[in-house]
Amino acid sequence: MSDQQQPYGQQYDGQYEGQYGDAYQHQNQGYDPYQQQHQQQQPQAQAWPGQQQAYDEAQAQQYTQQWQGQTWETQMQAPVQTPQVVPAAVAEVPETPYLPPQSAAGDTTGYGPATVAGNARITDAQRARLEGRSPIIEPGMQPAALAAVLGLLLSGTAAIGSYALVVPLVVLQAVTAAGWFRLNGMWPARQGIALAFAGGLTADVALLAAGRENGPAAILGTLGAWVLLTLVLQLRSHADPDTRMYGLMATVASAALTIIAAGHLAADPDAVSVGAAAVAVAVLARALPLPTPASVVVALLAAAGAGVAVGGMTDLGSEGALLGFAAGVCALVGHRVASYDYPSRFVHFTAGVALPLAAAAPAVYLVGRALT
Repeated sequence: MSDQQQPYGQQYDGQYEGQYGDAYQHQNQGYDPYQQQHQQQQPQAQAWPGQQQAYDEAQAQQYTQQWQGQTWETQMQAPVQTPQVVPAAVAEVPETPYLPPQSAAGDTTGYGPATVAGNARITDAQRARLEGRSPIIEPGMQPAALAAVLGLLLSGTAAIGSYALVVPLVVLQAVTAAGWFRLNGMWPARQGIALAFAGGLTADVALLAAGRENGPAAILGTLGAWVLLTLVLQLRSHADPDTRMYGLMATVASAALTIIAAGHLAADPDAVSVGAAAVAVAVLARALPLPTPASVVVALLAAAGAGVAVGGMTDLGSEGALLGFAAGVCALVGHRVASYDYPSRFVHFTAGVALPLAAAAPAVYLVGRALT
């Protein structure tokens, strides 16, 4: 029988008999022709008998597990799949849940205590928003005390004379100009502050020159001139249009408040004494640790009471209660405007001091003129 007519297994045995002899024939027992042909295609078939035996046993076990139940033709067409071993170094490691840092008091919320000076991790305004509270922070007792001192200075110097009243009034105008710019987030704004303060000084000079009887003309004339001057200066600016418009509005508002504060100089001296004292008492009462509605009511009652008390020392008498109440309302409006959503001490000690007194100037002039 020729080599081509011999069975497939005998061709396979005869092919390798010259290489391995009896040892290979002993190893080949118990294997089918497909396994022998597959062993012929593997590179390990050229190894010595010891390695060949180990390799054949491993291949037999692999085919028994992977190809059980399939036909011979299917096994010939299917590729050999070698199981992949994932190294331990790249195995997935379970993630550790994040734990927020604990505060000194053992709080695990991650938020620090609410303080006027702020917190390094979260501001008071941010914490208030997260807790559903109002982020507005009021100036507090110290700015209220400074505002009360300045109000008492205005009240006392008004009884002395116009030139004595100018001294605390200039301080009030300077603090108003600086505080309004910082309240709007514009800092440094030296040019705008200087321009607004210059407008207040110009109004003071115009009032001293024209007299109290011409007070409205002096104040409105200065205000109109400063609005035009501010507009011209902003048009000469090389900033982008949005920045110029924002700077124009802030400068005009600051100059207007500073010039309107000169209304204390244009009002009747008795009205200034009553109104300034009422503002001083109102801001102190508003700073008391009370609920907001109760604090507002107490502040207005205190302002009216101060109007009656100081009015009794002047020609206003009991009518000073109306003036004190009106000045107290304006002072609370200015106090609310000075409240800020970020704990800035500069805002509290400038706008928080000046705005209650500056906002009360129109009421002092108008109500005082109506009563006298």
